Amino acid sequence: MKDVWDILDGLQRSPRVLVDLVKAIPEEAMNKRRGNGLWTIAEHVCHLAETQPMLLGRIQRFLKENQPEFVPFIPSDGDSGTRTPACMDMSVAFAQFADYREKQLLVLEGVDAETWQKTGTHPEYELYSLTILGRHILMHDYWHMYRIEELWLTKEAYLTKVE
Repeated sequence: MKDVWDILDGLQRSPRVLVDLVKAIPEEAMNKRRGNGLWTIAEHVCHLAETQPMLLGRIQRFLKENQPEFVPFIPSDGDSGTRTPACMDMSVAFAQFADYREKQLLVLEGVDAETWQKTGTHPEYELYSLTILGRHILMHDYWHMYRIEELWLTKEAYLTKVE
C-alpha cells in the first residue's frame, strides 16, 4: 500500500502547488491564447476545478458498486459544444478544487487495501481500478500544472503544439 500513501500525499499537495504556481503568473498571461486549439492558463485552472466533482463521483462509485462501468469525460462549455472549458474567477476555481480534493481525500483515506484493488471498466483503459483512478487524478493534476507552466514560460519555438 506504499504506492497508495504516495498517491494520497501527492493529492493532498496538489491544491497548494496549483495556487502557488498560478499566483506567480502575471495577470496578463492568464487569458492569453498561445495557439489554435490551445487552452489558456485560466482554462486549465478552471478545468481542474470543474473535473473534481466528477472524480469524487467515480471514487464513490468504486465504494458502492461491485463492478462500476464508467464513460469517458469529455469537457465542453455546454453552450457551443466546444472542448474549451468555461472559466470562473480564479479564487472560486481554487476554492472548488481544494474543497473537492478535501472531500476526495476524506473518502480515500478510509479505504481498505482490498477496496483500493477493486476494478471497474472504462472504455479508454485496458485496466481500471481505484488505485489507477487515484493515480490518474494525481497525474491529471500535474499534467495540467505542467501545461500551465509551459504556456506561461516556454518560448514559442519550443511550445508543445496540440493537434
